[in-house]
Amino acid sequence: MEIFRDWLKRVLPNAQAMSLTILLVIGFAIIVTLSDIMLPVFAAAVLAYLLEGIVAYGERKRMPRTPAVLVVYCGFLTFVTYVLIALLPLLYQQAMQLFLQLPYMINEAQKVVLQMPERYPSFITQDQIQEIIAAVRRDLLSYGQDMLSYSYTKLLGVATLIVYLILMPLLIFFFLKDKAKIMAWFGQYLPRERNLSTTVWREVDMQIGNYIRGKFFEILILGCVSYVTFSLMGLNYPALLAVANGLSVIIPYIGATLVTVPVLLVAFFQWGLSHDFYYLLLAYGVIQTLDGVLLVPLLFSEAVNLHPVAIIVAILFFGGLWGFWGVFFAIPLATLVRAVLSAWPRTGRETHLSY
Repeated sequence: MEIFRDWLKRVLPNAQAMSLTILLVIGFAIIVTLSDIMLPVFAAAVLAYLLEGIVAYGERKRMPRTPAVLVVYCGFLTFVTYVLIALLPLLYQQAMQLFLQLPYMINEAQKVVLQMPERYPSFITQDQIQEIIAAVRRDLLSYGQDMLSYSYTKLLGVATLIVYLILMPLLIFFFLKDKAKIMAWFGQYLPRERNLSTTVWREVDMQIGNYIRGKFFEILILGCVSYVTFSLMGLNYPALLAVANGLSVIIPYIGATLVTVPVLLVAFFQWGLSHDFYYLLLAYGVIQTLDGVLLVPLLFSEAVNLHPVAIIVAILFFGGLWGFWGVFFAIPLATLVRAVLSAWPRTGRETHLSY
């Protein structure tokens, strides 16, 4: 018991540390236990938080808050309407075209694979090729069945989706309009000794806000540039591949690699190893290089200083907990963990808090 008390004194040296611990535990418990029920509220809160940065920019330019909220909110609704009416149907159409072309691509790939034992007899045999082809077919059949069952399950939730599309815009508007009232209401239930929590929040707010807003613009710019490039070069499914390329930046180190494979496969089956294929390869390499060398430094002036190992661990951990959204918010959540560990008071060390 004495060892346990000493450990508690080191980990929770004062009331502020205890207050921050309670807030983190309660927040994590609410998200984990109520994520399915309160998903529209959580999603609306996140979107309102992202839009708040644009509203704050308007206020810094001496624009009254209410007009700033209305301008940003109308712009947000316009963007969402475009995605639902124009972009999603186009992506669906191109995805169906790609799906119909899959048998042809598989047959062409099978011809290439079947020639490998003749070219490299010491490396692979005909029996091994047949086993690989059979395994791939089984996996594709299994994936197809899973996709059909997944789509059927999602169709059952269309009514819920419609409710979300109605509730979320309303929630976002009121979160933006009545931000001060909502924050004041929450503040009356928070502990009085929360200077440490305020310090952590200020650092996290700066880092996460810059990161997520920067990621949004990176996705938008990279997707638009990719779409223009793919369309001008005549590549099949330009919108689908461009959106995938834009979304690939959500997963650092991994997303670009995963998207490169379908882009090159579509180009290969369309043109073969011709000049067009190599021009596409060059253009795609230029886009990825400009993204890393030019776009990222411009958008992320306040860089998230995390080690690559920490980023990969965060992606695996939070992605395993919350799927796509866990992957999307893996780096912000890792930033929160780092901010807490950096600001945490320790015995034997003088802690300086910025107010």
